Amino acid sequence: MSKSPASFIPLNIAVLTVSDSRTLAEDTSGQYLADSLIEAGHQLADRQLITDDIYQIRAVISQWIANPNVHAVITTGGTGFFIRDSMPEAVSVLFDKTIDGFGEMFRLISKDDIGMSTVQSRAVAGMANSTGIFCLPGSSGACRTGWEDILKGQLDSRTRPCNFVPHFMAQNPKHD
Repeated sequence: MSKSPASFIPLNIAVLTVSDSRTLAEDTSGQYLADSLIEAGHQLADRQLITDDIYQIRAVISQWIANPNVHAVITTGGTGFFIRDSMPEAVSVLFDKTIDGFGEMFRLISKDDIGMSTVQSRAVAGMANSTGIFCLPGSSGACRTGWEDILKGQLDSRTRPCNFVPHFMAQNPKHD
């Protein structure tokens, strides 16, 4: 007896770009993420661009975490080592649980493209109030790597043996 494939469950995903130098019109990384998630069948819940300020970041992401209609947040920017790069510090305190494997896998995959410079990436992820938060570097290439090689599959309810969707829906997944 064969099992029928799981149905696709579209998610509501918000995109946040953190930049002190770009405008929304110049935001190729955030636009790439917004276009990609829509192309994959998800809904763009919101898209914002703010400066790299810990408290502004926390305020925007906290609103999305508190909104039961937002399942995931993808951020771009603020993960480096420059003085204003503060994404990990801003979001880490909001996490109920960290997703350590996200940053580890992002750096592993990125090594093929950027070599050992990948050690300077502070890509992080976690869960807060059943909302996934995934923080990518600000370059379009990094966003493409994070989306194509990690997030696209893990935000797809059909990905087996597991994906993040049941966690965003606050369901205990059945392990077939």
